[in-house]
Amino acid sequence: MGIETFFIGLVVALLYVELVGVYPGGIIVPAFLALYLDQPLRVLATLLVAFLSLLSYKFLCRYLILFGRRRFVMIVLLGGVWAGLFSILLPDLFSFPLGFRAIGWVIPGLLANNLERQRILPVLASLVTVTVITYFLAKLVLLI
Repeated sequence: MGIETFFIGLVVALLYVELVGVYPGGIIVPAFLALYLDQPLRVLATLLVAFLSLLSYKFLCRYLILFGRRRFVMIVLLGGVWAGLFSILLPDLFSFPLGFRAIGWVIPGLLANNLERQRILPVLASLVTVTVITYFLAKLVLLI
């Protein structure tokens, strides 16, 4: 379940955005989450890092002028910083196979960017929907 999952995730996310009009945390985020759906702590850590990035961004907005590209870069950068802190400070919080680490350095930032642009509840509902559909379609494709 590798490259097929990315293509399936992209197609499902694009169709979902066209039909519903809500981005599921970014176009590629559901595909990555579908790859790690069997490791719930990694998914949880990714969501936590995304929310910490969003809170950090909202704090920094009080002191910095952040909009447009600067906003996007700052949120992705904060996601990378928080993901790095998680991997440095909490490497052995759980056993290695379960690992409480974020998925990548960019994925939490992309998710936080969409959480900031749109409302949190619709983005999370869309993310869960598209991730689960991607996961099951990828499993189905592997069976065929």
